[in-house]
Parts: sequence; C-alpha cells; structure tokens
Amino acid sequence: MELLFPALLAFTAFIPLATLAQTKEAASMQHATGTFDVKITPLTLEDKAAPATLGRFGIAKTIHGELEATSTGEMLTAKTATPGSQAYVAIEHVTGMLKGRKGTFDLQHRGVMDHGKFELLVTVVPDSGTGELTGLAGTFTIIIADGKHSYDFAYTLPEMK
Repeated sequence: MELLFPALLAFTAFIPLATLAQTKEAASMQHATGTFDVKITPLTLEDKAAPATLGRFGIAKTIHGELEATSTGEMLTAKTATPGSQAYVAIEHVTGMLKGRKGTFDLQHRGVMDHGKFELLVTVVPDSGTGELTGLAGTFTIIIADGKHSYDFAYTLPEMK
C-alpha cells in the first residue's frame, strides 16, 4: 500500500487552518516545543472493495522536549488523480508528561493539500485530557525541516489544585 502523503516529508512547515481566538484564555496560552520521531505503517482497509485512492495507516510517535510522550493512532487518507491534491484525517492518543504534568490526551488531525498548497490543523480533542492534563486545550503545530520533525504546542491548562 502506497503512503498517500509522501510530500509531508518535503514540507518545511505546516500552516494551521485557523488560529485560536484572542480571549482571556489566550492570554494564558503557553508553548511547548521539541522534536518527534514518527513511524507510519500501512494498515488494511476494512472495506475490501474500497477504491485504491483510499488508505489507512497506523501512527506511532516518540515525542521529545517540553512534551515527553509516546502516541499511537490511525490515519485515513484520500488521494486524487490531480497531483498535489489529497487529504487525511487522524486521531492519536498521547501518553506522557507536559512540562512536568503527567497524563493523556487525544489529538485530531485534518490535513488538506490543494494543488500543492498544504493546510494542517492538529487540535486537542476537547475534554480528552486525563490526570494532571485534565482541561488541556490547544493546537499542535507540526514543523518539518531538513527531514526532521519538530513541534510548537500552543496550549492552555488549568492551574493544578
């Protein structure tokens, strides 16, 4: 099965589809940065009659830096006959420590490439945080430069009680 987003590795940065609203909450926005390694593994589509334009992949990440974590997830992809036009969605479950606070949370990905122009939005699934990450919200920006993956995680997190 062919990886439908080979161009992902060639991009130097991803542009979020939307930015967080400037509210009182945004004033307490924090950032975590670091690097990550990702392994993408082809998986079998459940629908054996699905067209070849659809794909399914497993995701496994090791995240380093201010977020020390591992994650697992799944990605669904769709490519078209037009070069540079394709899309993916994914959900991944993250387990680890964010600046000393331990817990888990989920990320939702939405990526669209329209004639080579790529837009990506990766957000924390609302109310998915557990443990010391309960109440976590934010946007995880993926950056790829010189074949290496890094991130800038803009987030809010309630004060610990």
